[in-house]
Amino acid sequence: MTAKTRKLISPALRAAMLWPHTWAGVTLGGLLMLIFFMGSLAVFASEIDRWMMPATRVGAVETGPASLDHAVLPAVEKLAAGRTVRDWYVQLPDERRPVMALQLRTETGNAGGMATSDGQLLPPVGTLGGTYFFYPLHYSLHLRAGFIGYWIVCFASVAMLAGLISGVIIHARIFKDFFTFRSWGQFRRSLLDLHNLTGVLVLPFHLMITITGIVIVLPIVLPAGVQALYGGDVRRFYDDALGNYSRPRSGIAAPLAPLDPMVAEARRLWGGGEPAVVFVYNAGDAASVVRINRALRDRISLDVQPVFFDGVTGQVLKYQRPGPVVATHRVLSGLHFAAFDHWPLRWLYLLFGLSGCMLIGTGMLYWMEKRRVAHGVKPGVGWRSVAAIACGSTSGLLIATLAMMAANRLLPAGIPSRELVEVGLFFLIWIGSAVHAAVRTRTDPPWSEQCTAVALLAAACVALNWITTGEHPIRAVASADWAVLGVDVVLALTAVAAWRVSRRLAQRPDPELSTLAKVTDHA
Repeated sequence: MTAKTRKLISPALRAAMLWPHTWAGVTLGGLLMLIFFMGSLAVFASEIDRWMMPATRVGAVETGPASLDHAVLPAVEKLAAGRTVRDWYVQLPDERRPVMALQLRTETGNAGGMATSDGQLLPPVGTLGGTYFFYPLHYSLHLRAGFIGYWIVCFASVAMLAGLISGVIIHARIFKDFFTFRSWGQFRRSLLDLHNLTGVLVLPFHLMITITGIVIVLPIVLPAGVQALYGGDVRRFYDDALGNYSRPRSGIAAPLAPLDPMVAEARRLWGGGEPAVVFVYNAGDAASVVRINRALRDRISLDVQPVFFDGVTGQVLKYQRPGPVVATHRVLSGLHFAAFDHWPLRWLYLLFGLSGCMLIGTGMLYWMEKRRVAHGVKPGVGWRSVAAIACGSTSGLLIATLAMMAANRLLPAGIPSRELVEVGLFFLIWIGSAVHAAVRTRTDPPWSEQCTAVALLAAACVALNWITTGEHPIRAVASADWAVLGVDVVLALTAVAAWRVSRRLAQRPDPELSTLAKVTDHA
């Protein structure tokens, strides 16, 4: 920001921006930390799945079923186990997920499972993994009723956007201070420098990921247009906007036509590309519909270009290219989802997402250190509450995530509802970490203790993977299992970094009011 630009920003405007910037971070910092951290993990959800689901660690040579009719349909029949199937879908294998994921809706309930590319069912995985736990926690908090989770996440995202914009206005010297970082000197100054560094260096990404996240859920949180034009009929809206198609069951039994010719026709309509997901609605009925979605790994846009076929005749029922508005929405959504197959960009998404966690965390810590000066060495209940939330939503969240991964390797495979036990342990340990932070927080949260726990758990996860699966680094390299090796390497680096941070924090002297009072505050 130039001197001329700084003159255009009056002190009154900066003061007005300080309040929303501060309190958006203080009140929603913990929630934003959860959203950013789980979103960062979701970038590699498929790789985390392979780590947490050893049965799916099949070789890449087994991917890509030669015939859906000979591989997928037998697997569906085995999974149905004699029950009448109403609808089903299969996610086809690819390089990142070399197995098929099947989901059935039967007359007696739902069923799901994994299968190899030749249709052999795998043992129950017993976990939700990254795709079905970490990823939904990022965008819906697993609160699906009434879309309440989407509303909460969208509200937090708007607050994040306001915080980013107000932060640029408040820190008039933000770009000059970008080149200044005083590590482990005066703690409060180091926090502000790191806050500025992550805020400036990755500001375009933070703006992009926040805005696109809001855009994705706009039809849900701003349904006025759907209400006015479609009378609240959301299904009809999506049929028109995204080219969907649906029809009720006829009640007349009819067999499913071969799937392979439908896939060939979908490829022709796409002008190339590969199928990613196959849906069969109204299975076994004369009104059955087959939907084939295109894989997204060769494009930024989230447009899956669905092709709908009559399930009995195999004729195309609907194939609609999106209009300009929907196409723009799909591109913005694709920028957020990062479903494209580009490994350097995928790693950048992870690192930039974690930098967002650092931006939020350092902002909360800076507020705490600043208020410590105002309230003395024995802060009040409000300060201690924020300190406990900050500790629980940073190191506590890491502890819960790593504990869930460790439990994934320790829990017996055959226990009932194993995946729910893992989820329960995640939330119990997360709550326990927050309670520990609240109890131990007097003048300083237990950062060192919880960072030590993070280091030990991360190292334990690596060791447990080797012990329970025999997947040591040499074997992983020999079998080209880069997904499992990558997760182990990240866990090992996390253990080393957390241990070093815990030792440095343990050596840091207790905060002294006289020292803190001398720190120049540029905020």
